[in-house]
Amino acid sequence: MVVRNGAHAPLIEGDEHGFSGHAEDDIFKESDITSPSAFIWALTFAAGISGLLFGYDTGVISSTLVSIGKDLGHPLTTLDKGLITSSTSLGALIASPVAGLLADRIGRKPIILIADVLFITGALSQAGITSVFGMVVGRSIVGFAVGGASLVVPLYISELSPSPFRGKLVTLSILFITAGQVVAYIIGYALSMQRNGWRWMVGLGAVPAVLQFGLMLVLPESPRWLVKDGRSPQARNVLRKVYAAGKDHAVEEVLHAIKTEIVEEEATNNNMSTSAMGNQPHTWLTRPRNRFAELFCVGGNRRALTIACLLQGLQQLCGFNSLMYFSATIFSLLDFDSPTLTSLSIAVTNFVCTLLALITIDHVGRRRLLLLSIPVMVVGLIASSVSYEYLGHPSWVHSPASSTPGVAQSPWAVVILIAITIYVCGYAIGLGNIAWQQSELFPLSVRSLGCGLATATNWGSNFVVGLTFLPMMEYLTPVWTFAIYSLICIVGWVCCWAIYPETRGLGLEDVRDLLRDSYGVEESLRRAKLRDV
Repeated sequence: MVVRNGAHAPLIEGDEHGFSGHAEDDIFKESDITSPSAFIWALTFAAGISGLLFGYDTGVISSTLVSIGKDLGHPLTTLDKGLITSSTSLGALIASPVAGLLADRIGRKPIILIADVLFITGALSQAGITSVFGMVVGRSIVGFAVGGASLVVPLYISELSPSPFRGKLVTLSILFITAGQVVAYIIGYALSMQRNGWRWMVGLGAVPAVLQFGLMLVLPESPRWLVKDGRSPQARNVLRKVYAAGKDHAVEEVLHAIKTEIVEEEATNNNMSTSAMGNQPHTWLTRPRNRFAELFCVGGNRRALTIACLLQGLQQLCGFNSLMYFSATIFSLLDFDSPTLTSLSIAVTNFVCTLLALITIDHVGRRRLLLLSIPVMVVGLIASSVSYEYLGHPSWVHSPASSTPGVAQSPWAVVILIAITIYVCGYAIGLGNIAWQQSELFPLSVRSLGCGLATATNWGSNFVVGLTFLPMMEYLTPVWTFAIYSLICIVGWVCCWAIYPETRGLGLEDVRDLLRDSYGVEESLRRAKLRDV
C-alpha cells in the first residue's frame, strides 16, 4: 500500500504540478515522441545484458553437450543430456513466480542484481564440476538467475519505455538473447576441439554478469514501482530522464495516469480484502493472498493472465528452445562435418529475424506479426517432418558415424537444415519476442505477479519439452516429433486469433481498459485503424 504521509506525497490530491489531464493541442504529449532518448537507449542496453546471458547459456549448452565426452565420468546418455538441459528450465520455473512476488516487494532493479550474482555463481560452478550431478546443480543455479531475469528485464524496460517505442525496446532485449546465442556458438566452435574447452565455454558466462552488475548499480528503479511505493518525486526525476528535456507535460501526463491507476486499483483491492478477510488480523501472507485474489478474481486481470500464459506456453511447446539446446546434436547425427558451425547458421538466422521484428513491431503491430509468422513456423516444421521421412532418420542412440554413413551427402539433410531455418525465421519474427511483451497486458498492482506466473508457464513448458525432446526423437521418430510441434502451432494460431488484442501504441494504463469487459480484440483493431488514419 502506498505511504501517504511524511515525505511521501499524496497520489492525486494537491498535485504540486497542477496536471489536469486536459492538455492543449500545442502541448507536447507522450504520443508525440518521435524517438527514444539517449538515456532510455543506454538503460535498455544495460538491462538487456541479462538477455545476452540467457541466450549465451542456451547456445553454449548445445556446444557443451557434444564436447564433454567422458569428462563427467562417462559418455553422456540421452537421460543425462535431458537432465542437464531441463535443470535450467526447472530452476527458472521455481524462480520466476518467487521473483514476481519479490519484484513487487523490493523493486525491479534488486531482482536483476540478484540474478547477476546467481549467473556468476552458476557459471563458475559449472566450469569446475566433475560429475553429471554437479553439472545439474550448476545449471539449476543458472536457471534461478534466468527465471528472475527473464521475468524482470522485459517488465523493467516496459515500465520505463515511452508507449510509441515500448515494443521495439522490449524486443531489443530479446535481440540480446539471440546475440548471446550467436556468441555462444562462435565460442563453442573455437573451443570445441580444445581439451576442457567446454569448461571455458560455460565459465565465460560470468563475464557479462559482472559487467551488468556494475552498470545496474547506477541505473534507476522503475518509475511505476516508485510511485506505487509512495516515491513520486523520484519517479518524476526518472521520467524526466526518459522523456528528455522540454517534455515536462509528457512526464506529468504519464505520472498522472500511473497515480490514477494505483488509486483505482487500491480501492478495488481494499474492497476485495474487506470482503475476503472480514475482521481477520493481517499476517505476512495477507498481501500475497490479496494479490493472487486480485489477479484471478478480477475479469480483466484474469484475461490478461490467460493471454500471457497462452503466448508463453506456445513459445516453448512449439519446440524452439529444444532445437537450440540440441541443434549441434541433431546436426551431428545428420553427419554434418561441423555441427557447431552449422548450429551457428541457425543462431545467426534467429538474430537477423529478431532484428527485423525490432524494426517492424511498433509499425506492423503485435497481433498481425504473430498471426503472419506462426504459419511460417508450421511450414518449416512440416517440411522437416517430411524430409526426415524421405531421409530415413538416423539412430538417436548410437554414434551417427557408425549408424548412418553418408547422410550428409543426401539432399534431404540439406532440406532439413533449410526447413529448420525457415521455422526459426517465423519464430524470431513473431512468437520469439511477442510473448515477452506480456507486461503491457497487466495493470500495475498485479503486473509483476502476473508476469511471474506467465514466465513460470514458459519455463514449465520449456522443462517438459527439454526433457522429452530427445526421447520423442528416439521413440516417436523425428517425423512425428516435428509433426506434433506443427500441430501445436496450428492450435496456438487459432487461440491467438481468438483472444489476443492489438496493443500497439497503447499506454500501459490504457491496456487495462481494453481488457476490462472482454478480450477486446475487435475494439483493439478499431483503435489501431484510427491510429493509422
